[in-house]
Amino acid sequence: MRLSELKKGASAVVREVEEAHASDPIARRLRELGFVGGEPVRVVAHGPFGGDPLLVQIGYTRFALRRAEAARVLLDGGAA
Repeated sequence: MRLSELKKGASAVVREVEEAHASDPIARRLRELGFVGGEPVRVVAHGPFGGDPLLVQIGYTRFALRRAEAARVLLDGGAA
C-alpha cells in the first residue's frame, strides 16, 4: 500500500521510500524529513474532494504532501 492510498485518520508504518530514478531528490528529501522504514505515519486530512495536499503526521510533526509525493512512500499494515 502507498501513503497516497491511506484513508483520512488511518495509520500505518513506513516500509520504504521508492525512488523514481537514481539520485531522486524528492525521495531523498522525504527520507530526510523522517519517512524511513519502521516509522508510524497517519493521514490527518486531505485537500478538497480527496485531492491535494495530504496532511500527514510522523511523530509530532505534520507535513503537507502532494499525492504524487505520498505515492512514493510504501507502507506496511495500513488500516482503513
